Amino acid sequence: MRINETDKLDFRNVWVVADLLVGKIQSVTHELIGSARNLADLRGSEVWVIVMGDAVSIEASSLFAYGADCVVAIDDPLLKNFVDELEANLLTRLIQKYKPEIVLCAATARGRALIPRVSVMTDCGLTADCTELSIDPENGDLLQTRPAFGGNILATIRSSNHRPQMASVRPRVMISPEPDFSRTGNVIIESIQESDLCNIKQVVEVVRDLEYSANIADANIIIAGGRGMKGAEGFELLKQMNEYFGGAVGASRAAVDAGWIPYSHQVGQTGQTVQTSVYIACGISGQIQHLVGMQSCDLIIAIDKNPNTPMMQMADIAVVGDIFEIVPEIIHELRSAQP
Repeated sequence: MRINETDKLDFRNVWVVADLLVGKIQSVTHELIGSARNLADLRGSEVWVIVMGDAVSIEASSLFAYGADCVVAIDDPLLKNFVDELEANLLTRLIQKYKPEIVLCAATARGRALIPRVSVMTDCGLTADCTELSIDPENGDLLQTRPAFGGNILATIRSSNHRPQMASVRPRVMISPEPDFSRTGNVIIESIQESDLCNIKQVVEVVRDLEYSANIADANIIIAGGRGMKGAEGFELLKQMNEYFGGAVGASRAAVDAGWIPYSHQVGQTGQTVQTSVYIACGISGQIQHLVGMQSCDLIIAIDKNPNTPMMQMADIAVVGDIFEIVPEIIHELRSAQP
């Protein structure tokens, strides 16, 4: 809502909207709480986490360990399946009741369906896909940094005249804090009201894509292929190598657009952001849209014939050569090392 300087004093605390999948709180929620903790400390305020779902109250208390001071839980069978209108109505009502200064949400499929609705309903600005959040020390505004123009520049956006300030953050961009299980906090139980149920759709059936449910963002090692894999057969080679690493197979947008591997494996600005211990890029030139999705990985290994590609230049270890000679040799060595 649009406000003046005096009204800003009525808004307090940093909120995180918990991200759930199949009724489970996702790790991106912990990442957001860590970021919210930093912002709240700068503002001298608290971190509140909003959890909406079915049978979520038991899990809600675990969020204190990651930095939450207060958890607002709405636990109802009607929230078993995600319905964006219902959750938007609930969140809007809670915002009007408690007046948070900042609201953070994950830039997941769920978050992207939910938070724009809430932004419109509360007449607030929203910055999507942020990679950095900070506070302006002069006036307390939230500084929201996100890539623009295909990742070629970083834009810092503020919503000085509206409260709350809203931002969505991609998974694996922020660092998840180490949990401190000695922390405690307050739990507020809210419930669905009749007004929240007006004009909402009903979920008749949920069909889950098992391929999509294998989230590459949770992998510790990713072996990714690009245009240099030359086809779906090339990705079968990467899958064979991955059997020895127990990680996940990723892909560039070019490989996905060519139909060689499903979209659920795509890494990059239009796919998933990953932050793994090891990222092995095979035949990926390294367009900026891909690099912004994996540049925070601890160890980057690139294999390509061309030593001058952006990916090879970024890599901690760059192996120059033919992928179809190098990868089979790696598989052979891994197989030989098996007991």
